[in-house]
Amino acid sequence: MADVVDLRSDTVTKPTTAMRRAMAEAEVGDDDYGEDPTVRALEETFAARVGKPAALFVASGVMANQIAVRVLTVPGTAVIAGRRQHVVAYEYGAAAMNAGVGFIALDDEDGMLRADDVQWARRAAAHHQPSVSLVSIENTHMAASGVPWSMTRLRALVDAAGPVPIHMDGARLFNAEVATGVPAAEWASVATTVMCCLSKGLCAPVGSLLAGSDDVVAEARLARKRLGGGMRQAGVLAAPGLLALHDMVERLHEDHARAARLAGAVALRWPDCGLDPASVRTNIVTFTHAEPEKVLAHLEGYGVLAHAIAPETVRLVTHRDVDDAGVARAITALEDAP
Repeated sequence: MADVVDLRSDTVTKPTTAMRRAMAEAEVGDDDYGEDPTVRALEETFAARVGKPAALFVASGVMANQIAVRVLTVPGTAVIAGRRQHVVAYEYGAAAMNAGVGFIALDDEDGMLRADDVQWARRAAAHHQPSVSLVSIENTHMAASGVPWSMTRLRALVDAAGPVPIHMDGARLFNAEVATGVPAAEWASVATTVMCCLSKGLCAPVGSLLAGSDDVVAEARLARKRLGGGMRQAGVLAAPGLLALHDMVERLHEDHARAARLAGAVALRWPDCGLDPASVRTNIVTFTHAEPEKVLAHLEGYGVLAHAIAPETVRLVTHRDVDDAGVARAITALEDAP
């Protein structure tokens, strides 16, 4: 369908003209030998941006999460995480296969974990329950309408975790930075590892980054190789990633404003859908509906694509390729949706 307003995900963004040019002109080498200068520049830039000594360029956010879990845990132990976090619900059980761990899936209805729940899960190890080797958090939390963490809540969680390492799934970390004014490095300062996707709201065509200490990233590089993620002349992918970090962060507030408009329309159409428009601070709107398929088909009739992320849960995501006119069309479609 031509002229579609695609709200399924911010992964559908197309690379900019400048990114395409950078790909064509990128200086490259064999990254598996550590010889691609553009990849090294991207890793160093991201590491500096999140305040970590080192970073690793990987193919996807799932790979970054899985490498972090693999490196920071011990088989037979458990990872504390929210039950709706991406690493729990949307990675096809990969952690069990790749790292031999299970999850203690806590309530995360508001997108955050409660410190007392984390403490309880750690104490439960004294009662024949799995010991905890990692706490994973998601910032922003996709399923909770892209809510960023509260720094107060985050510091309380760090205290509750004690010596247990923390992994931050920051697929949309820079959305959190823009929405809250808290720099990415400050968010990442509490985490052993932090990952971020370049291929969502930042518009790069491929890739994510995982950052941490020198030792952790060295182990992560080996884990990437074991997972088949070693790359060769990857500078052609890293070059648009550099532009994503340099040029695409500040404009994210535009996506946030458009998502807020959509949230208002959703709440007006379905007052009992569980969505508080004030909670939508970044670029994601999620709400409940008994028959998502009917909503999606209705929207598609207007040339608007959306997505269901769970039974009875619809998601709308704004991004650079959705402008004000596209949001207006989506709002019109929502007004008489079933």
